Amino acid sequence: MTQFGFIRTAAAVPVLKVADPSHNVEAIKALAREAERLDVSITVFPELSVTGYTCADLFQQNILLRQAENGVRELVDFSKDIKGILVVGAPVESDGRLYNCAIVIKGGKIKGIVPKIHLPYYGEFYESRWFSSGSDFLKISSESKRKIKYAGVECPISPNIIFQLGETCFAVEICEDLWTPIPPSSYHALAGAEIILNLSASNEVLMKDIYRQNLISQQSARTLSGYVYCSAGFGESTQDLVYAGVKAIYENGTLLAKGERFLTGPSLTAADIDTERIRAQRRRTGTFRGMTPEGSDSSFSDNYIKVQIEDDVRTDFASKLLRKVDSLPFVPDGQDKDYRCNEVLSIQVSGLAKRLLHINCRSAVIGISGGLDSTLALIVTALAFDYLGWERKRIVGITMPGYGTTTRTRSNATDLMEALGVSSREISIKAACDRHFEDIGHDQSVHDVTYENSQARERTQILMDVANQTGGIVIGTGDLSELALGWATYNGDHMSMYGVNVSIPKTLVRHLVSWAAANHFSGENSVEGRSVKDILLDIVDTPISPELLPVDAMGRMTQKTEDLVGPYELHDFFLYYFFRFGFTPEKIFFLARKAFPQDVYSDQTIQKWLKTFLRRFFSQQFKRSCLPDGPKVGTVSLSPRGDWRMPSDASASSWLLPLFHHSLQ
Repeated sequence: MTQFGFIRTAAAVPVLKVADPSHNVEAIKALAREAERLDVSITVFPELSVTGYTCADLFQQNILLRQAENGVRELVDFSKDIKGILVVGAPVESDGRLYNCAIVIKGGKIKGIVPKIHLPYYGEFYESRWFSSGSDFLKISSESKRKIKYAGVECPISPNIIFQLGETCFAVEICEDLWTPIPPSSYHALAGAEIILNLSASNEVLMKDIYRQNLISQQSARTLSGYVYCSAGFGESTQDLVYAGVKAIYENGTLLAKGERFLTGPSLTAADIDTERIRAQRRRTGTFRGMTPEGSDSSFSDNYIKVQIEDDVRTDFASKLLRKVDSLPFVPDGQDKDYRCNEVLSIQVSGLAKRLLHINCRSAVIGISGGLDSTLALIVTALAFDYLGWERKRIVGITMPGYGTTTRTRSNATDLMEALGVSSREISIKAACDRHFEDIGHDQSVHDVTYENSQARERTQILMDVANQTGGIVIGTGDLSELALGWATYNGDHMSMYGVNVSIPKTLVRHLVSWAAANHFSGENSVEGRSVKDILLDIVDTPISPELLPVDAMGRMTQKTEDLVGPYELHDFFLYYFFRFGFTPEKIFFLARKAFPQDVYSDQTIQKWLKTFLRRFFSQQFKRSCLPDGPKVGTVSLSPRGDWRMPSDASASSWLLPLFHHSLQ
C-alpha cells in the first residue's frame, strides 16, 4: 500500500559467480530479504543476474539454461514469503531462440517476462551472438502467442508490458535499450508507466559513469518518470571488462539515491519515488499529454499487455521517508549554487534592460526602504544599467520615512544608494498622511488597515509622480511570497510599472542579496567605513517589516511581518508543493514535518500557518489578477497572463476542510 503516492524502490547488486545459478539465487535471496526489512515494494537486480552477464558462449549450453530456469523457479517459490516485487535477469528460451530477459516475480508467481530489444554489437560487445531481439514478440498480435511457459508456469512475454501496482504503473527496459536514440521507455511512459526499471550490465571505462548518469537523468526527465537503474557488479568476469555495480534512482531527472561503485560485497540502494509528483508533472506538461505512441513507431506501441499486481506492501513512510525533503525548495545549494544565483539575476537584469530600452526610458525610480525586497530591486536595476552602459545616476532611489521608519533601515537605505552611486531623494510621507487622515476623518491613534494602507498608497503616488517628472518608470519591489499571501496594499506597493521580483520568493530574495554582496559588489565604494557588501549583509540581517506602525520609545520597530502572517520559509515551502504539484494539504503537512525538525516548527505550528497560507492564497487572488509585467525566473510564477489563472472568488473550503476536521498526524 502506498501513502501519498510514494513507492519504495531498490537497486540490489549481489556478488555473483559466473555460470553458477545456484550460488546466484542464494545471493539474490539474501538481498531480497534485506529489501523486505526495508519494506521495499520493487527490488531490481542486474541484467542476467541469475547466471551472470559474462557467461558468453556458455549461454549455448543446455545445462546452464536448465539451471537458470530452475533458479527462477526457486525464486518464484521464495517470493511466496515476501511482500515485495523481485525483478531479476535470466536467459529465456522460446521457439528455438534465446532471449535476454527481465522476470517480474511477485507472491509465488511470474507476473511477466520482458525481453531485451536492442542487443549491443560493437567493440567488445557481441550479444547478438547468443540472444535474439525481443522485438520478435512485438510482431505477434495474438494474445495467446504472447505467452510462454517458463519455470513451470504460463506467463506473458513481451517488451511492451505495463505492470499495474495499486495506483501506479511500471515497465522494464534492459541495459542497451536506454542507449538507443528512442529508448523503449519513451513509449512505455507514454503508455502510462510512471516508473521505469532498468536491469543492466554496463562496464566501466574512463568517464563512462558521468555519461551514464547524465543519460539516466535525461531519460527520467524526458519521460517524466521515476527511473531505477541497477547494473552488474564485482562478481562478473574481469577477463576483458570491469563491472562496478551501479545503483541509481532518479525522479523527473533528479537524483534521489546513488550507491557506491566498485564494492566487493553485496549492496542495496533504496529510495521512495513520488508517483503523485510524477502525475502532476505530466498533467502540467502539454507536450507530454500531446504525445501518443501511435505517432511514432507502431511496433512499440501496439498491443501493450496490462498486468495487474496486488499491492500489499505496508510501508511506514511516516517513520522513515527514503528521500530528502528540502526545507528551502527555492534556494539553491551545493555545486550549482553560484550558477543558479547568477542565472536568476541575469534573467531579472535582462528582462528589465529590455523593458527600459523598449520604452526609451530615461530613468528608473525605486522606493528604497532598507529592506530586502527594495534592496534586491535596486541591485537588479544597477546591474541592468551597467549592462546597458548607462550612468547609474539615472536611477532615482527615494526613501520615504513614515511613522514606523527605524534609524537602522533609514541609514541602510541612504548609505546603499550613496555607495552604489545612484541619485537619491528623501521625501517624508508624514505630513501628507497627516493631511490625508484629516481629509477622510480618520483618527491617527487608530492603527488599523486604513492607517497602514494610506501610507503605502502615499508612497506609491510619490514614486509614480517622480517617475513622470524624470521620464522614467517605477520598478516594483514586491516578491512572489507576498503575492501568494496577498501581503501587499492594493494599488499601493502592489502596483508598479515593471516588477523585477515578481517571481522571486522571500527565502530566495535573502539568499540573492547575500550572493550579490559577495559576487557583484565586494569592491564597490564605501560610506562612512561601510562597503556596499557590509550594507547589504546588514540588510539581510534586518527583521522583515513594512514599518507602518510607530516605533517604540527606543526607536525600534514594533511590527514584524513574520509575527503576523507566519514564517516565510514555511509559506514558501507550502507554495512550492501547492503550486508545482497540486498536493493536498495532508501531503504538504506530511512533507513539512519531514523537512522541518519538531524543535523548529511543531505540528501545531505547521498546521496553523498552513491554514493561514490557504486562506490568504484563495482570498487574495484579486490582487494577482491585475499584476504589472515582470520576468518569470523559476518554475513557480503567479502571473495571471502565464502560469496561474484562477477565479478571484474561488472557494478554499475543500482545501481547508482536512485541516479543520481531520487529524493530520
